[in-house]
Amino acid sequence: MPKPASLPVAKRTSSTRANPGDVARYADMLSAMGTEPRLRIVRLLLAAHPDGMVVNEIGEEVEIPSSTLSHHLDKLKNEDLVAVQREGTFLRYTANTAALEELLGFLYAECCTRNKAVEPQKIVCCK
Repeated sequence: MPKPASLPVAKRTSSTRANPGDVARYADMLSAMGTEPRLRIVRLLLAAHPDGMVVNEIGEEVEIPSSTLSHHLDKLKNEDLVAVQREGTFLRYTANTAALEELLGFLYAECCTRNKAVEPQKIVCCK
């Protein structure tokens, strides 16, 4: 089995506390993904990375009406979890992998490096 890639450790060492501003930001990011439709959208955009998808493709895939989809995409964009780029009359959304990597690194730093609550091999490998 190949050695799992290490995830980045979010801006802290084992001897420091997380910055309260960072904790609030990560909480907002998790909250934005805390609904089933938005989590499905993030996963879909990760699967389509790096090309992303235009809005109507996302709506067809997740079967969400345009008005509701717009609300969910705005929430994800406001928390910097997705990026949007205009292509003529279309909007193309992509997952902001840098922000997601930072969020995962924040969680990983506590659970898998400092106190070893979870074995890193169990979360890095895909099923």
